[in-house]
Amino acid sequence: MEETYLLNVEGVKKKILHGGRGELPKLQDGSKFTFHFQTLKDDFERTVIDDSREAGMPMEIIVGKMFKLEIWETLLSSMRIGEVAEFWCDAIHTGMYALVSRGMRRIAEGRDPLEGQKHRCGMGNMFDYHSTGYDDLDELQRTPQPLIFIMELFRVEDPSAYKRDTWAMSKEEKLAAVPVLHSEGNRLVLRREFAQAAAKYQEAVICLRNLQAKEKPWEDDWLKLESLVTPLVLNYCQCQLELGEYYEVLEHTTELLQKHKDNAKAYFKRAKAHAAVWNEREAREDFQRVAHLDPSMAAAVKKELKQLGERMRKKHVEDRKRYQGLFQPSQGLQAREERESRE
Repeated sequence: MEETYLLNVEGVKKKILHGGRGELPKLQDGSKFTFHFQTLKDDFERTVIDDSREAGMPMEIIVGKMFKLEIWETLLSSMRIGEVAEFWCDAIHTGMYALVSRGMRRIAEGRDPLEGQKHRCGMGNMFDYHSTGYDDLDELQRTPQPLIFIMELFRVEDPSAYKRDTWAMSKEEKLAAVPVLHSEGNRLVLRREFAQAAAKYQEAVICLRNLQAKEKPWEDDWLKLESLVTPLVLNYCQCQLELGEYYEVLEHTTELLQKHKDNAKAYFKRAKAHAAVWNEREAREDFQRVAHLDPSMAAAVKKELKQLGERMRKKHVEDRKRYQGLFQPSQGLQAREERESRE
């Protein structure tokens, strides 16, 4: 039997459509809700705006992480596991729904949820502010109105029970995750699982970059984080060298050297990437910089230069043969024509 009652929140009514089990989950900062939802207009037809089942995967939100539609956290907190409930929410709670829905729809379409909001100015920003790119959501922005949310709660997980995405971690959690990810990456390298190792190093770098974004560049706290980033980027580049992703290495080492012009290891990895894609001049220049910056690497540089020279000589021989093969038939034809003309 349906049950209708008011939550202890102004402008919200709740109707239980299917009872849940157990007690209300105990929540803490970082707890994760997993649920399906359906959003309807409060009109005669109960027009459906969104349905997560059509997207093929349930929704997840994390307690205390500033989800734009704050009322959803309140609604879900009132539900038991397995419960299906319908919530009527006044317009004071639904003003951000159009923007939230826009992001979810773009993700479901495989698009950037921030597409159209970045790198715009002037009329572009004005247009983005007034249009979501979806007619029904534009209408909701123009005329804020009550909405109905039907939710089915599948599970609630404590922060320690699931692998948290980087964006959901606190500053302390990100700092604690970095050495763990670094160690896992090193272990995977020893097993020659370079793609998996690169992913670990990359995740650690993302944690640190997120923290750096909150600091003033080149001041003490920023520099401390940068000192942790550099070896991780170098490890990531080494994995990419092993995987044959040479242009990826060129991109990241060049970016690193723009900040740290005397990093011999970055020059060494960039030189190897240049050599792999036949950029002989750039490779030689970088190898020479390595020998100048770090004399202890002179033997390694000498070995790499020798290998580079051998590879380039072999390539020149192969190219010469290839070109000779292209031009030889025409030269033979020309000689035959000359003989015939003399006769």
